[in-house]
Amino acid sequence: MPAISRFYGILVAMYHREHGPPHFHVRYSGHKAVVGIEPLRVLHGKLPRRAEGLVLEWAATRQPESLDNWRRAEAQRSLAPIEPLD
Repeated sequence: MPAISRFYGILVAMYHREHGPPHFHVRYSGHKAVVGIEPLRVLHGKLPRRAEGLVLEWAATRQPESLDNWRRAEAQRSLAPIEPLD
C-alpha cells in the first residue's frame, strides 16, 4: 500500500489503477475507510469519530496535494509524500 502520510497512528494511502472519484484510503487501529477528495467525505468504511475528524482536517488542508497525487496515480507515476497533521 503506497503510504502518502502518517500521523497519530493513522495511515493514509493511495493505490494505482483505481477508478474515480478521486479518493484515498485510511487505516487506523483495525478500522478502514475510503475518503473522497472532492467533495471531501467518507465514501466507505468507518473510523472512530476522533480519527475521522483528524483525517478530514488533514485532507481539508492538503486537498491540492491529494488531488495531485490522484493524478500521479492515474498516470502510474510515483506518489509524493504529504506532510502529516501537526
